[in-house]
Amino acid sequence: MQAHYTRLRKGFPKAMRALLVTGGCGFIGSNYILSHLADNPADRIVNLDALTYAGNAGNLTAVAENPRHELVQGDIGDATLVENLFVRHGFDAVVNFAAESHVDRSIEAPQVFLQTNVLGTQVLLDAARRHRTRRFVQVSTDEVYGALGPDGRFSESTPLSPRSPYSASKAAADHLCAAYFHTYGLPVTVTRCSNNYGPFQFPEKLIPLMILNAMADRELPVYGDGMQVREWLHVKDHCTAIEAVLERGRAGEVYNIGSGHEMPNLEVVRMILAKLGKPESLIRHVTDRPGHDRRYAIDSTKIREELGWEPSVPVDTGMTETIAWYADHRDWWERILSGEYRDYYHRMYEGR
Repeated sequence: MQAHYTRLRKGFPKAMRALLVTGGCGFIGSNYILSHLADNPADRIVNLDALTYAGNAGNLTAVAENPRHELVQGDIGDATLVENLFVRHGFDAVVNFAAESHVDRSIEAPQVFLQTNVLGTQVLLDAARRHRTRRFVQVSTDEVYGALGPDGRFSESTPLSPRSPYSASKAAADHLCAAYFHTYGLPVTVTRCSNNYGPFQFPEKLIPLMILNAMADRELPVYGDGMQVREWLHVKDHCTAIEAVLERGRAGEVYNIGSGHEMPNLEVVRMILAKLGKPESLIRHVTDRPGHDRRYAIDSTKIREELGWEPSVPVDTGMTETIAWYADHRDWWERILSGEYRDYYHRMYEGR
């Protein structure tokens, strides 16, 4: 067993690899698939996505005809489907983005978060174990750590203290991954990232919600006093970090991914308004989310020193590019801002 992990530390061979990427039609997953296929011309990706409200096959129009990308609509909790995919493709690696990910929705309906984020992950882990998959990257979140005071940062050794159904489900999945490493020797790595932003992000999240509302001169609903602090990372930098973990990460390890750039939510909103030339009078403070964590901050020293990763997109530049992307892709988001999402928006913000 030890010799196997010694080989993993030397790197993941690049010749003719088959990857299972789950949740690849979501925000981060689609950005990852586009960048990985561009940078690894010998790799093939099977993209397993349930295509729920946040999964959009249109995110991957650029590779729709690429023979190295196959989209399979299905649930990671479907053990028969997952097993058949492993038998058919003999995956060298799994990168698991698939998750229910919005805290507000987890407060409304916790059960689906447990089904997908915990039991779905377990199905993937079992299949990877049976088929002796060489790499399994579990994409998690800094929210599993809970909340910080005004000082300090989360390290990989910080005890997990989730405070919402969403973060509790992700923490449970992280524990499962650790258990499969220690019990079965499955070469699992876990990444925990700070808040992402960038192209293709579903408009229930803070930054695209504020961009689209500001563009339309609608009120911008800000929870509480807006002084909840988050660390913001462009999705491109998140993708390069995941790639570093896939290629060089040590089995059984956790890697925190962060930019080091903290901002209160209210400051983010004001930045967006300023870049769009809109007045701050559009800001409307609404009743805060139950159990809203006050501050997250990531210590990403380990991935920087051990794997040589560094973020490359400054927040000011990234925000300008993100605003421009939403302005240039009206057809993408106009199809989303209807139906179920509109009902959800009213539930979240009307009457607060």
